[in-house]
Amino acid sequence: MVKKYIPNKSEKYMCTKQKSFFKKKLLNWKKEIVEINNKSLYLNDIDHEISSPDVVDQASSQTEKTVEMRTINRQRKLLSKIDKAIKRIEDNTYGYCEETNEPIGLKRLIARPIATLSIEAQEKHEKNEKIYADI
Repeated sequence: MVKKYIPNKSEKYMCTKQKSFFKKKLLNWKKEIVEINNKSLYLNDIDHEISSPDVVDQASSQTEKTVEMRTINRQRKLLSKIDKAIKRIEDNTYGYCEETNEPIGLKRLIARPIATLSIEAQEKHEKNEKIYADI
């Protein structure tokens, strides 16, 4: 049985093995999203060709398309974040907080490989957003 590699604290932070693990994880995630988007766009094209004469059906179909397009737009933004994370791996800045330059941490990166902030910096950022949102 092949043991699946999982980054751990005993290794040097962001060693080649860890960077390879995260790059593979990000590329697989990206592939999944692209496949889902392509399938959705294909199904949307087919649905567009089979238009119903019923006004209620058309309205329902339009609502579904709107929701689908919002989802695709969110996924495009996610793809951009994945591409940026891959670029950070390549330029050796991946895994370090953009605000503090401290390590983000393996647990956080495993859970959210596109993270750019440490938990502390993220909490501070969210707190500031809440403060300014209340003004």
